[in-house]
Amino acid sequence: MEFRILGPVELWRDGHEVPLNGTKQKTLLAALLLARGHVLTDHQLSGVLWGDDMPETQQAQIYTAASRLRRQFDDTAELNRQGSGYLLELRSASFDYQDFVRLSGAGRAAMGEHRYERAAELLDTALALWQGPTLTGVTKLLADAACPRLDEERLDALENRIEAELALGRHARLIPELIGLVGAYPMRERIRAQLMTALYLSDRQAQAFATYQEGCRLLADAFGADPGPTLRNAYQAILTGELARRVPEPVGARVPGDPTRAGHPGLLPTRPALRA
Repeated sequence: MEFRILGPVELWRDGHEVPLNGTKQKTLLAALLLARGHVLTDHQLSGVLWGDDMPETQQAQIYTAASRLRRQFDDTAELNRQGSGYLLELRSASFDYQDFVRLSGAGRAAMGEHRYERAAELLDTALALWQGPTLTGVTKLLADAACPRLDEERLDALENRIEAELALGRHARLIPELIGLVGAYPMRERIRAQLMTALYLSDRQAQAFATYQEGCRLLADAFGADPGPTLRNAYQAILTGELARRVPEPVGARVPGDPTRAGHPGLLPTRPALRA
């Protein structure tokens, strides 16, 4: 069986989607999946199903929804009553969010080891699991509680994938994607800093500075705040020329004296430092 929440909440068995009976059943399933092997009490489930407006029949409705859901399972997953709640155990069933966590974690580890090609592959595979707005079909109560954290995890993986590709010298092809991301997340400083980096390394220094100044204006207008260290450090690295000196060579470059190693962090030709 296959469970999906990174988009519409779905249950698949033998290559076919198993129909779920409306918002209540989808919410119950998604909440139990997100509990990651922990018991959810009836009270917790009622909270994401009805909030403060709980019906008198809440426990009976939860019991009925859980029973119907259990009948859709095969032996790759198990839903059991434990105490005053329910526990969903995944045996050999797949779960897209669990796969995402595993792949993105492996991608971060590869980044830490400077294996940028592998990091980009792992993170790209993790991001491909997202099939649209997260938790589609659940109650607003559950979506409001869970979606911000899930979306933050997706954006973090996306930023790490872009970081890996920048390290591989793919700055020019990243620019269109980054322009769109800055438009969608104008206050996200790491993405803006990555766009500045890609522009600068593509000999578009004026646009890199304009991107920084736009970020400064937005932060000042919205919060009366100055840029954070991520944005300031990117700006300073461009000014001093340090940015070009610390970017690794693209994968495929050979290190003198070691013909077997590709993509070793080398040095790109240094541009002259720019004046503010």
